[in-house]
Amino acid sequence: MGKAAGALLVVLMSIGSAACAARAGVPRPFPVATRSPENVPGPIEPVEPPAESTPPEADPASLPDPAPASHRIIQTALEFIGAPYRNGGSDPSGFDCSGFVQYVFARHGALLPREAREQYERGQTIDLEGVRPGDLVFFETVGHGASHVGIALGNGRFIHAPSSRGVVRVEPYTAAYWARRFVGARRLDEDEAGGTTDLPGAIRSSR
Repeated sequence: MGKAAGALLVVLMSIGSAACAARAGVPRPFPVATRSPENVPGPIEPVEPPAESTPPEADPASLPDPAPASHRIIQTALEFIGAPYRNGGSDPSGFDCSGFVQYVFARHGALLPREAREQYERGQTIDLEGVRPGDLVFFETVGHGASHVGIALGNGRFIHAPSSRGVVRVEPYTAAYWARRFVGARRLDEDEAGGTTDLPGAIRSSR
């Protein structure tokens, strides 16, 4: 055996002895691979919390109307305070009593007859004490029976188109003139309010 081969043999024997001595003594904390390198997860990315989503704007047409029908009818009627009286009139250029009521209700899809006496035949009969906003109140001003009509506003008031003073106005139906001429009140439901498309001629009112 040459000198070089002998030296190599001595080195190898020294390494083997050290390795065995290490196993026999205190073991070293070498890491042990438990999974193949391709399965080792990479660094964990921080996860951003999802942004709060803003709900899409609702179509206004799909939203419920917060105001009851009677409130909307009253608001429409009040828009015409001061409109002139016109016998036979049924538009904002001039109203008579039943033309005013018919026009206001038509704005909300309710078709009423043209004359006060025919409007008086519609809906449910209501006692004076039970009148609510949006009910129709009727009075006897020409001959016998209902010949004048207005829309109750609550608190004993109504809006109507009288010929005296010549404009649409609000006044109390508890006033002496109207109280002694009161003939009844009616409350319209959907079927009654929308039950006709036959709109006959105008009433001739003295008020």
